[in-house]
Amino acid sequence: MDLQAALAARRLLAIVRGGDADAALRTVLALAEEGVGLIEVSLSGADALTVIERARHALGPDALLGAGTVLTADDARAAHRAGAGFVVTPGLGDGVGAARDLGLPVLAGVLTPTDVIAARALGAEALKLFPAAPFGGADYLRALRGPFPDAPFVPVGGIDEAAAHACLTAGATAVGVGSPLVGDAADGGSLAALRDRARAFRVVAEEAGR
Repeated sequence: MDLQAALAARRLLAIVRGGDADAALRTVLALAEEGVGLIEVSLSGADALTVIERARHALGPDALLGAGTVLTADDARAAHRAGAGFVVTPGLGDGVGAARDLGLPVLAGVLTPTDVIAARALGAEALKLFPAAPFGGADYLRALRGPFPDAPFVPVGGIDEAAAHACLTAGATAVGVGSPLVGDAADGGSLAALRDRARAFRVVAEEAGR
């Protein structure tokens, strides 16, 4: 898959991390039904690899489904076996190179200019600016885009609707959203409320910065 193109087209990456594997699967499927078609299942969630396997089976081979919190080479290999189509990392660990060796595109975690240079050298397709909110969100993104105007940044961490709008308007390729979108759905909470939030975030993604 062309991860950078998918991020630019969708502009919203949902991050699912739950304590209940069945609920996490239902969350992934509900998000897909609501048109949030770019979804990451964090490996820090309960039985995450099984969630990815089941979601891949349910959504089919073309679904834009990835594995997040990929830290090690073993994580990358396990995600690949489970059916992840891309991986997301919080930083520049061994998972980045292993994923690239497996042919998986990588959204690599960065924070500093040095990180950006290193991630590009490792072959990352896009750059997860993390944690975005504590370091100024849209303002920090604007500062980083000075030396890296064409870099595909995806702010993650504390991104609510207002921050999503601000970051997309500031030039983010996409935003990654976890709990402000997913809420408690992946722990067994309301899917109806999840669907409402998904529709709201989709409006922001479709309209901000256009």
